[in-house]
Amino acid sequence: MNSLPSAVFLDRDGTIIRDVKYISRPEDVALLDGAAEAIARINAALVPVVVVTNQSGIGRGYFNLADYESVKARLEELLAERGAKVDASYHCPHLPEDGCRCRKPGTLLFERAADDLGIDLHKALLVGDRLRDIEPALSFGAHAVLVPAERTPPDEVERAESSARVADSLATALDWYLCTN
Repeated sequence: MNSLPSAVFLDRDGTIIRDVKYISRPEDVALLDGAAEAIARINAALVPVVVVTNQSGIGRGYFNLADYESVKARLEELLAERGAKVDASYHCPHLPEDGCRCRKPGTLLFERAADDLGIDLHKALLVGDRLRDIEPALSFGAHAVLVPAERTPPDEVERAESSARVADSLATALDWYLCTN
């Protein structure tokens, strides 16, 4: 790749932190190995890091917005301790059956980020552990990498192999797109 992506959009649960179903407590936040270092590499390349996450636990009543914000703050604290930061975060609180445009694979949160931060979505990179995390890239003509986690269904890996790229880690995905030499 000859130029850096305009932004790197990351899923949160299963991509940056351990996927704890309906995480609502800051003490449950645990960075995945290498995630902070990978985000620090993106920061060093002066590329915006944007988290886009589905949080249906809010809509289900399992936790509230204040709980979500406390988990987000803990993630930011852990990243900062390792010299990394997220430039912006967007979340969808709705249930899958609500049919909203902000729930991934919907594109509304990506479009909001593009407007807010001046991002060219055609030149962005989307990375996540589920197909729905990276499918919006196909709409934009952007780059997409699936980094399978423990809960990633095998059929999603197969589908990603035909429409995107599959990497064994966030670091590997970034190697493909942050190399400028």
